[in-house]
Amino acid sequence: MSEEALDAALRLVRAQTALVRRFDARLGGLHGVSLADFTLLLRLAQAPGARMRRVDLAEALGLTASGVTRGLAPLERIGLVTREPDARDARVAYAALTGTGRRRLTEMLATARETAAEIFAAPDWPPADLARLTALLTRLGGTGLKGP
Repeated sequence: MSEEALDAALRLVRAQTALVRRFDARLGGLHGVSLADFTLLLRLAQAPGARMRRVDLAEALGLTASGVTRGLAPLERIGLVTREPDARDARVAYAALTGTGRRRLTEMLATARETAAEIFAAPDWPPADLARLTALLTRLGGTGLKGP
């Protein structure tokens, strides 16, 4: 069983790498962002008021606080995200999606949906297979558009 488990894990890693490359190429070519940037923006958009404390964003994305700070910096420079201090606690900072960020994310979502539809196109991926894959990835701790 351990050989099969390792094989499955390595295949999953390779598949994830291939998916990241494909999304990075499309999102980067059309919108100038990576899949990691897109994921960060999407998570912010799903938060109440389209803003989150940086530590909560890190937790939601499975990153360190410094990783989120590094990821947010270029998005702040191009005006997709802004930093908002907490009025009651100067130690707390929020990352907030800007109006430009919302508009650009809408465009990015269309590209991401097209890319995913190409990857999981029938007949290679019948709806039942895609549903089963989604269920299996969820068992591994994967989350999607709607979060956990």
